[in-house]
Amino acid sequence: MSQPQLPEGSDQKQKDYYLQLRDKVNQWFEKDGGDKPEYANYILLVPDFFYLLVKLTLDDRIPAIDKAKFAGVIAYFFSPIDVLPEALIGPLGYLDDLILTCYVLNLYINQEEEANKAVVMELWPGDQDVLITIQSVLQKADQWAGSGLLNKLKDAYNRLRK
Repeated sequence: MSQPQLPEGSDQKQKDYYLQLRDKVNQWFEKDGGDKPEYANYILLVPDFFYLLVKLTLDDRIPAIDKAKFAGVIAYFFSPIDVLPEALIGPLGYLDDLILTCYVLNLYINQEEEANKAVVMELWPGDQDVLITIQSVLQKADQWAGSGLLNKLKDAYNRLRK
């Protein structure tokens, strides 16, 4: 995967943190010297998705209710109570964060498809097609993290919304 470029408005400290996080994840998968599993390339996208969530949360075009949803997903990234805790299993623990992020982004995009797609695509810092990536993550969720994880995350998300 090529190195993604952050939008020009990003300050250097943010860029440094973003790139360091990508390097850490990459190094973790390469430490065993073997082939990286398929989901490793997706986990390397976690900083891109986190950045996107932050930008969406701060964007004036996003309705408050959607900003709250994105902020909730950001909080899940930092929560010590996690389906797959990063503290115990390393970067593999970001799979549930990635899946939840893609689930919420998919819901957002499908509300007002064209307008919301345009905003997500504009703010996406990665060099992949964000819409295809979201769909790919959601299709592979059970395969990567075990049967039912996506449903567990959907249920947890729906409980939080009420």
